[in-house]
Amino acid sequence: MALLEGEVYEAYRSELLKRYKTLLKTLGKDLSKDKISLIRAAFDLAARAHEGTVRKSGEPYIFHPLAVAQIAAGELGLGTTSVVCALLHDVVEDTEITLDDIEHRFGNKVAEIINGLTKISVVFETVDRDASIQAENFKKMILTLGEDLRVILIKLCDRLHNMRTLGSVSENTKLKIASETLYIYAPLAHRLGLNAIKIEMEDLALKFTEPAAYREISLKISESKLSRQRYIREFIDPIKLELDASGLDITEIKGRPKSIYSIHRKMAKQGIPFEEVYDAFAIRVIVNSPIFLEKADCWRVYSIITDKYRSHEGRLRDWLSHPKNNGYSALHTTVLGPKGRWVEVQIRSKRMDDIAERGLAAHWKYKAGQPGNANTPQEEAFEHWINAVKETIENNDLSALDLVNEFRFSLLGEEIYVFTPKGDVKPMPVGSTALDFGFTIHTEVGMKTIGAKVNNKLVPINHLIKNGDIVEIITTQKYRATPNWLNIVHTARAKSKIREFLKDEKSKQSGLGKNILQRLFRKHHLDFLDKHIGSLFKYYKYSTKNEFFHAVAEGKIKINKELLLEILFPPKIKSGEIKSIPAIDQKKLVKQIIIGDDFEMPYSLSKCCNPLPGDSIFGFITVSDGVKIHRTNCPNATRLMSQYGYRIIPTQWRSDGYKKSFDAKLSVSGIDDVGIVSKIADIISKDMEVNMKAINIRANEDGTFGGQVEVMVNTADHLDQLVQKIKDTHKYIQVFRLDEE
Repeated sequence: MALLEGEVYEAYRSELLKRYKTLLKTLGKDLSKDKISLIRAAFDLAARAHEGTVRKSGEPYIFHPLAVAQIAAGELGLGTTSVVCALLHDVVEDTEITLDDIEHRFGNKVAEIINGLTKISVVFETVDRDASIQAENFKKMILTLGEDLRVILIKLCDRLHNMRTLGSVSENTKLKIASETLYIYAPLAHRLGLNAIKIEMEDLALKFTEPAAYREISLKISESKLSRQRYIREFIDPIKLELDASGLDITEIKGRPKSIYSIHRKMAKQGIPFEEVYDAFAIRVIVNSPIFLEKADCWRVYSIITDKYRSHEGRLRDWLSHPKNNGYSALHTTVLGPKGRWVEVQIRSKRMDDIAERGLAAHWKYKAGQPGNANTPQEEAFEHWINAVKETIENNDLSALDLVNEFRFSLLGEEIYVFTPKGDVKPMPVGSTALDFGFTIHTEVGMKTIGAKVNNKLVPINHLIKNGDIVEIITTQKYRATPNWLNIVHTARAKSKIREFLKDEKSKQSGLGKNILQRLFRKHHLDFLDKHIGSLFKYYKYSTKNEFFHAVAEGKIKINKELLLEILFPPKIKSGEIKSIPAIDQKKLVKQIIIGDDFEMPYSLSKCCNPLPGDSIFGFITVSDGVKIHRTNCPNATRLMSQYGYRIIPTQWRSDGYKKSFDAKLSVSGIDDVGIVSKIADIISKDMEVNMKAINIRANEDGTFGGQVEVMVNTADHLDQLVQKIKDTHKYIQVFRLDEE
């Protein structure tokens, strides 16, 4: 036994040193002795601190910080300080090593970064399962963006390695971590320009949240690889001759498939199969140019390509002159390639390509090599975003939860650029309305908005603004905010200002309602006591007395003397009287769903995704409606699992033969044909013997038809069989399941 333990230990030490040497090799041959010594000290300290600790997979824990350091060095190109911090990123939180120990051995900067990593390690862990505390932790993470960006970069490396090794944890943990990754970490990687990490995170998250969809798309990408490669060669060969003859230094022309996650999103959004995702790959042309010739050379490449292939007028994207806020810079166009297929072409310089894949690390590398250390347009764009982050976190009017939403929507989402009539540019999140734009200019302007002019055309306040719009806000003299405005605006800042105004207004109204009641009590010679007010608002089913006062002020509640006395002084039940108790319907106690962990709570199926037996599901504990059952691919699943993971409980369908019918909606469309609606109805009612609750299908003037069918089915497989049967009726018919809004 001792010999076996010795052999195992030697194998472990051998593998550990092998990985350490790989890390040093990744950092390069020019590493100084001092830097090697520093990395070795961090490695030795981490190895000793984590000795005897293993991960869920059974692998020694030290392999994890080594892998994080390898990602930081090899995939992001980060340097010695980042590698040291990656090796030590868990020691303060998980071992007896203190920050003082770190600072004494490795200096103040390393200690600061380790401290930042320790603070944000609990971003998604909550005390007493309180979402507001979770948001406060998240606020700490955002604050680190303004301190040292390496904290976030190392955290992303840490999350990426956790995603790569997620197979060893429980199903519930997989869903929670994968959803967090989709909700925050992948968008954050995108915003920091880490395209390769963002794509891998999204694909891995899909692998664990929707494994069937991931396997299907992955298999089809693999099956279509040869035909795709033939088409790419057919597309590239003619332009390659022209590019070679131009004298441009073209370093690479390649075709790259879209990520599995982006293909899945397109299929789901458009309701189409894999075969109809025609832009499942893009052609990338990379030209090696000095920085002062980059734009001109990219446009020369564009000219050569569009001379050969006709371009799509509405699909030119110029991010050369105005890089994205994450520093991304390129020229995108869509052209009509061989066999009449539209193909996206991305044109970049070598520097732009490096920045697109490696984000901030590449920014720093190129900035260091510039004369005078001047900012590039990409650097300026990124610094603009960092300033927006700082402005957001310094806004004391935002609650912690609002801050999370603002960061997710406004700072991580895609942006459009909108102009004031004077030509000032205002970046806005995609999905913003004219009312949002009013609040972007000033709170006073937003509160007094009555409409807008977009490109000199009058529009309502809920008008969605688009990239390049010129927007003029039309105001009045008075504040006009109403509760409905919260459904119109999308930015957290606007929502916060509106809520603040409504809260003040409600407080004023509550005071008025209280005065009305006090006069009523005085009129009938009654004492205005807290216990009497409590009886009143409980009788009218209000949760607080202020809400009750507000309802009185608005005239929703009218109380006369008789009713007031009856509520405050109810007649007592005489001896022997027993109130009738309704009988319990035993049939309703039969459960279709088994909720794990011995939870005894009422449940209902969520209307946002309408789950059916056979669907992969989870339970979400609500505040007042028991457990809501969602599909794991529900539109709201990612947000719920990432923000409220502590309220997720394992759930499964019964498998003992118990059956119950469920509502399901189908979208049906296609080429109009004689008797098509009758055929669909016959398949549903006669062939499949499915109860059809409603059918609404209309023929269109363009020769197509479309509509919805509502049916009662037993399982998701039952519905899939019905969908396939309907599809088989006609070559050009599309059928897919609808989630309820």
